[in-house]
Amino acid sequence: MQCDWRRAFGAIFCVAATLMLPAQVQAAGGAFAVDDAEIDAPGSCKIDSWVAFASNKEFGAIVAPACVVNLGIPIELGGELGRSRADDIWGTGGAVSAKVNLIPVDKHPFGLGLVMGKSWDLITGTHSGAFITLPATVALGADVRVNLNIGWQHNGTTKLNYLTWGAGFEWNFVKPLTLIGEVYGLAGNLPSVEPGDPPSPNSIREPRTQLGLRYTPKDNIDFDVIWGRNIGGENAHWITTGINLRF
Repeated sequence: MQCDWRRAFGAIFCVAATLMLPAQVQAAGGAFAVDDAEIDAPGSCKIDSWVAFASNKEFGAIVAPACVVNLGIPIELGGELGRSRADDIWGTGGAVSAKVNLIPVDKHPFGLGLVMGKSWDLITGTHSGAFITLPATVALGADVRVNLNIGWQHNGTTKLNYLTWGAGFEWNFVKPLTLIGEVYGLAGNLPSVEPGDPPSPNSIREPRTQLGLRYTPKDNIDFDVIWGRNIGGENAHWITTGINLRF
């Protein structure tokens, strides 16, 4: 079960993807992994949800609510609940996260944020991972933004640590459509083949990619259709559909 959780949702906790930008270009959010630097105003909430189907029959479904509260500074507090299938084994996982904006992008050449979180296998009750990410956002005009991520991830199942990285773009080429693309991944050793063996001398090399189209008929709702490759680290093709609500 724990291995199943790692494979199906490794992309989720590799880099956080939780919040939309209060600007003309909406931040990726939803099922996208590369995060932006911004958070919304205190009192704002959202619910992101998506389902993903892989060419190797793996499956993942996520619902992720989040709200921005004022605890001296604005902080986005979020959670995720997910259900997955890998190798015909079903798993259930959960996560919590917190995000702050350190440098607002609308007042500087670039924006900078800080995101951290923890995840659990809800079937076994064990801690399955933790992460810290520094997301940066650069605005290239009113309709294009670039997001860059660097961070750390701990795999609670294998007890291994990884450098995480990611880069993505959001291009609102015509209202109400936005093209979103990203590449991201992990740097570190693969887990051992058998329990109790030392970590594999081989490192993780294959990047993970997603390209999607977002339809935003109203300011408070998005519909996503996304193609992905290797998003769970298994070299499969993925199709993801999602709905993101803001209120």
